[in-house]
Amino acid sequence: MIVLYNQSMTFSNHRQIGRPREFDMEQVLDAAVLLFRERGYNGTSIADLRAAMGLTAGSLYKAFKDKRAIFVAALDRYLAIREMALEHRLNEARTGRDKILAMLRSYADVSHGLEGRRGCMVLSGLTEVDTFDEALAHRLFQALAGNEQRLTRFIKQGILDGSLPSRLDARVSARYLLCVVEGLRVLGKRGAGADEINMIVEQAMRALE
Repeated sequence: MIVLYNQSMTFSNHRQIGRPREFDMEQVLDAAVLLFRERGYNGTSIADLRAAMGLTAGSLYKAFKDKRAIFVAALDRYLAIREMALEHRLNEARTGRDKILAMLRSYADVSHGLEGRRGCMVLSGLTEVDTFDEALAHRLFQALAGNEQRLTRFIKQGILDGSLPSRLDARVSARYLLCVVEGLRVLGKRGAGADEINMIVEQAMRALE
């Protein structure tokens, strides 16, 4: 099982030449990610972030301009970890159908239990910032569009390699699967169990037969 959020997962931290930071950027962003996932953008205050990230006010504002800047950096971190988990699943898939199943299972892994209840940073962000921050909303919509484009490629590959029927409309089917993927995250936030989530994945795959 791939866990979406794991603080032992680290990435290269490109720091500016000069005086080193007094904190680990990845660790403080990990803390911010958890807070934004659990409370949402509007429900998270600067004071909440400072406490969770373990930073003084001075250190926080030296690294980030404001709450929005923290959210953007945390979102990048969140998406990078999510991408790594997904690529791990996809490395074992060969056909287009296998890749779709791998992607659905990757999202199923984080749509139940504690991970499921923490929710999706992209979805929660969209429901909150769409009305007051067009640029940030666009960034979140791009993340969804990237998933849809990936699913479209997998469906087209499956049609070509014979693992999926040629009657499928790649664009429409990809949009359907995107709805399934994001729906899994919503159900996970509501406390859905692993069996329920896995049955939905199986049903989605049957819809492609």
